[in-house]
Amino acid sequence: MLSALHQEKVRINIQLPPDIKERLIQASSRQGKKVSVLVRESIEEKLNHLDQQVFAEQMKAAYQDLAEENIRICEEFKFSDAENLPEVSL
Repeated sequence: MLSALHQEKVRINIQLPPDIKERLIQASSRQGKKVSVLVRESIEEKLNHLDQQVFAEQMKAAYQDLAEENIRICEEFKFSDAENLPEVSL
């Protein structure tokens, strides 16, 4: 496995509004990083965030399915506890 510094890279071209380009240049200067590094880190951060959102949605759906299954099981057995109780006459 290659380290992050030695991974194969591909070149892409993007178009940005002039004000965002200027902000990007200023931010890269403040961070002491090349613009390409700042863009790459920003894209990775955004993609990780999107992956976390997808995972959270999948987990929510799984928990909801499990809750529905638990409710069905409870409904199936709601009278079974009473089957073994002695009859009470009033």
